[in-house]
Amino acid sequence: MPPQSDNPRDRNVSRKKSGRESRNASSRPKPFYWLLGIIAVVGVAGLTYVATRQQGGARDVVDAPDTTNAGPAQGYLLGSPDAPVKILEYADFECPACAGFATITEPDVRKRIVDAGLASFTFHDFPLAMHPNTMSAHHAAACADEQGKFWSMHDKIFQSQDEWNTQATNNPKSFFERYGNEIGLDMGRWEACYDARTHRQRIAANLADGLRRGVNSTPTFVIGGRLYPGSLSYDEIKKIVDDAARSAPRAPATASGTPPSR
Repeated sequence: MPPQSDNPRDRNVSRKKSGRESRNASSRPKPFYWLLGIIAVVGVAGLTYVATRQQGGARDVVDAPDTTNAGPAQGYLLGSPDAPVKILEYADFECPACAGFATITEPDVRKRIVDAGLASFTFHDFPLAMHPNTMSAHHAAACADEQGKFWSMHDKIFQSQDEWNTQATNNPKSFFERYGNEIGLDMGRWEACYDARTHRQRIAANLADGLRRGVNSTPTFVIGGRLYPGSLSYDEIKKIVDDAARSAPRAPATASGTPPSR
């Protein structure tokens, strides 16, 4: 028996179908083809826009921190170094939860806990490899610290995270330059520091310190010597600070009943 595709009856059926398909295609109105063309053009334009938005120029330098022999941590302090309780935060500038804490909860912590003298607050760099733009942000803030404006840059970076993060651009430097101008930095000095990655070791040391303490996510807090992973509310932080203050050893009193001066 010959192969089925060679059967004359099958060939006749195929020719009949082909004729019907040709008639159906020719009977379609021209606007149908215009619509297909418009859809194709819109699709290409959309893909071009996405590609352009993702590129945003050449990617900024991505340099993974080397935590080997990085040295002692050097965080960024708010409040008195002699405060009875110390709050340490380990955070990633591109971490959405860190931005949520910095913009929603931290203002209350600064005003009602740090400014009140109940605790100090220290930010430590903890850049995550999953965020390609975060190292650039940490460098931007570290270079602002040279001019006494770490916290102003910290606030700008977190408040505007959606415009410089990896999903928005490949070149975040232009955004950090704008923030620097807005907070009044000497931009020539800042740019020289940023381009040279002057504070890479400081960032690596802060990251290494977090790793030694068992930090594996951001944000993570150390309060009164205890580790608290995940974002905390103001009320949670206040309670932890109060508990830590009560359990902290008191300075010995002098004969007059006042603690000795330092």
